[in-house]
Amino acid sequence: MAEAKLDTERPPSSQVGAAEPKGKVNPKLGAKRDAKREAILDVAREVFFEEGYAAASMSTIAARLGGSKGTLYNYFKSKDALFEAYIDYACGQWRAWIFNLPMDETAVAASDIAAVLTDLGERFLNHLTTDTAIRLLQLVTSEAQRAPELAQTFYEAGPSPGVNLLAAYLEAARGAGRIDPPDCRMAAQQFLSLCRGHLYFRYSLNLIPRPTPEEIHAEVERAVALFLGGYAVRAG
Repeated sequence: MAEAKLDTERPPSSQVGAAEPKGKVNPKLGAKRDAKREAILDVAREVFFEEGYAAASMSTIAARLGGSKGTLYNYFKSKDALFEAYIDYACGQWRAWIFNLPMDETAVAASDIAAVLTDLGERFLNHLTTDTAIRLLQLVTSEAQRAPELAQTFYEAGPSPGVNLLAAYLEAARGAGRIDPPDCRMAAQQFLSLCRGHLYFRYSLNLIPRPTPEEIHAEVERAVALFLGGYAVRAG
């Protein structure tokens, strides 16, 4: 399965699990450290996806990087911290792209809400059907029974903040009198579930090829129509 362009983009990420530099940092040294950190995260992703979380080791990751475990531990104190950092990095990258929404009530009032939701839904479903997104979810799910804290980390880094951002947008839309959901967070969860739909379910089971842009658009268009129909402002 082909990966979307976003899979290789590298926006800034938080430093979960990383050793924090002390005092003033030379900008050149800081940039070098950031590049090294990203290289570690890239290699860690490969090892986690190939071997699974439980079987992956810091020794394997260090060997593939071509350095020592000591160098690796200078950046991440444990395998858990490294995995958490990768999740935070990847989810932050995707979240910034998917949930890029207007929040000001004036801008929301002047916007085409159906178009905004359609654009968001297509970005969301396109992301879900990338190879990286499928494999990360499979990895987290496979570890959820043994290590529920890893699943919690994933949820708090990815799905939950995304729901919060969409809920904030829906709050602004409700404040502008455009829609009338009684619970905007619940409505956000419902919209994303509608977009995910049966198309994604069949694809995640490898029953169909990756959906085309036309198929994704049609799936999202139906989700938007159903969502806005259910939360339309009623007269009286």
